[in-house]
Amino acid sequence: MRIESIRQSLFATGAKDCHVDRVMRAWAQGKPLDAGPRNHPPETFLPLALRNALPGLQDELSALARVRSEHPGEDGSSRLLVELGDGQTVESVLLPRDGLCISTQIGCAVGCTFCMTGRDGLLRQVSSGEMLAQVILGRARRKVARVVFMGMGEPSHNMDNVLEAIDLLGTAGGIGHKNLVFSTVGDYRVFERLPQETVKPALAISLHSTRADLRAELLPRAPRIDPAELVELAEQYARTTSYPIQYQWTLLAGVNDSIAEMDGIARLLAGKYAIMNLIPYNTTAALTYQRPPVERITELTRYLHAQGIRTTVRNSAGQDVDGGCGQLRAREGASPLLRSTPKIAQKRIAPEAGSAG
Repeated sequence: MRIESIRQSLFATGAKDCHVDRVMRAWAQGKPLDAGPRNHPPETFLPLALRNALPGLQDELSALARVRSEHPGEDGSSRLLVELGDGQTVESVLLPRDGLCISTQIGCAVGCTFCMTGRDGLLRQVSSGEMLAQVILGRARRKVARVVFMGMGEPSHNMDNVLEAIDLLGTAGGIGHKNLVFSTVGDYRVFERLPQETVKPALAISLHSTRADLRAELLPRAPRIDPAELVELAEQYARTTSYPIQYQWTLLAGVNDSIAEMDGIARLLAGKYAIMNLIPYNTTAALTYQRPPVERITELTRYLHAQGIRTTVRNSAGQDVDGGCGQLRAREGASPLLRSTPKIAQKRIAPEAGSAG
């Protein structure tokens, strides 16, 4: 169910723009659909035909998604395994400091070699209504002031639905535009579409290597955009929106944690409106990658700081509950190997290394 189809069903009752906008605002903010001005009953601001349609619509919206299981983490996060109306599942993550990470696809076609989500490829797109439903589930549990489109899936491969969800959240949903984050491996369509939108989200780029050959190995089905070109395209968007680009770099021991790669980061991001987020790999028994030791992470972070690159270390939320992206869904019908993935204790990075939620 797309957001636009919901709007059209409301118009079909004879409702006017102001009535439809009020109902959509109530839904996006996690309130009853007939919520309105304080102490004013619905009959004073919504027409009868629309009021009569709301119980049925509420049932449809509630059926879009439900929480199958919840996994609180020691870091203040909570991973949600969300079941959609057709029985498929996606993952959402309640983040510290009022954030929520949501999924845009079931599976993923990019096939990042270190990611559990893409192991089975793309199963189907998540509709804009299902994305909003994830936000509503999050808002039912705690305050949500920031929504990150960084869960399962590649948002640029589901562009229309993602931008429709972003538009509603950035208008009726009451979330600041810079607090809506579009995460992508990099796609020319992103840089064509996002500047044209009314709600222009912040942008996060999954970089992972400054070497085109290594990046192609790690992200085998990502568009072949040279890292230098990708950074230049992102920089243009950053200057247009006045939001810094958040570059994501999953640290893989012995793969992309060399000083040569850090020098590459310093070269590409020098003078750019950018933040480099180093994300130590969330180890799983199903894959052979390992996270670097905490001492190495601290060394690399200090090295980038010394090169003038604004750098933070972000531990993937939910490590203590085996909750790296795609792991909860994989374990639902998973092999014994996945179900026995060892827990990884979080280690605090030295204060000089920084942190991000």
